[in-house]
Amino acid sequence: MAAETQHAPTWSRIENPADGTPVLPRFGGPCTASLVDILVENPDEPPDWFPEGIVGADQIVLWVLDGLGWNQMVDRLSGLRGIPSMNGAAITTVAPSTTSTALTSISTGRPPGEHGVIGYRLDIEGDILNILRWMTSKGDAREAIPPESIQHEPVFCDQRPPVVVRAEFRDSGFSRAHLTGCRHVPYRMNSTLIAEILHQVNTNEPFIYAYYDGIDKVAHEYGLGSVYDAEILLVDRMIEYVIEMLPSDVALVITSDHGQVDVGKNLIQPAPEVMSYTDRQSGEARFRWLHAYPGAAGDLYAAAQRHHSDVAWVVTREQVVDEGWFGPKVLPSPLACLGDVALVSRDPMAFEDPADTGPFVLKGRHGSLTADEMYVPLLVYRK
Repeated sequence: MAAETQHAPTWSRIENPADGTPVLPRFGGPCTASLVDILVENPDEPPDWFPEGIVGADQIVLWVLDGLGWNQMVDRLSGLRGIPSMNGAAITTVAPSTTSTALTSISTGRPPGEHGVIGYRLDIEGDILNILRWMTSKGDAREAIPPESIQHEPVFCDQRPPVVVRAEFRDSGFSRAHLTGCRHVPYRMNSTLIAEILHQVNTNEPFIYAYYDGIDKVAHEYGLGSVYDAEILLVDRMIEYVIEMLPSDVALVITSDHGQVDVGKNLIQPAPEVMSYTDRQSGEARFRWLHAYPGAAGDLYAAAQRHHSDVAWVVTREQVVDEGWFGPKVLPSPLACLGDVALVSRDPMAFEDPADTGPFVLKGRHGSLTADEMYVPLLVYRK
């Protein structure tokens, strides 16, 4: 679907392609990787797919709502007030549709194959690095694997804008990777997030970046039911308040890093035959990379096709690179992080990896290339 400026009454869900193919990122067009160059470098000459409202603005606020997919938003428009008042379009995020990769594409304006944060759990010479925690099995990896060694593209066109993010993220390895050089404005509560956004506006900052992770957190823990609905309603009221307080020469732009799929308890262990050829796993539950034992890549692919092609796209590293899943080019460093075969979930299910653990079993998931995960909103408001 081509992204078109539209108003809430005409917004509609986007379904998966009828031919069963994955939704690929629209690099160079309506995609999250395109936003920073437009908003920071060329706001007065946006492409025709960009919603109206940024031309002539003296200031721009880019607010990223982690985990708000286009389809999840459209399904919950009834009762909302802030979101429906904005101009909107559906754009794609990047692949994999995961926070670490997508936020880095938003901040750098580059596809994953160039910025290098090409997944949630990266294979770094045989050691698996959790990008969001910046940890390996040996613990904190900020010294052993400096964030700058993974991602060294300039962020926000080298403009060093204020970035309003949670206080606990300020010194994390991932913040160093995707927000390096920015002026961190920490917040702890939702009220202080709003206050800090408005404070940066009132100090005449030309470009302000803000990030809120509540929608994603709720989806992971509770799925896409009533608690998720309540979170969307809360965020909508926050948006409504910001809109009310913004001066007329300020454009508010809202987007997201990915959507969500409610997998519930539908977790699958890769088949024993598949694991017999697998040395280790990386990626995440809906975009699981399998790293073959030496000489076993062909057998691994064949086994994965036999056992899992009914619920997932089973693809080789060469295929995803050739088809441009990670952008028009994949540089040697990120290429080296990829496994031999990927299990990319097509159905509402996830592939388990005992090494990929957390405080609870996730109900809402993302990472794959379905419409629910790949399409995100691009919303603009200007008085």
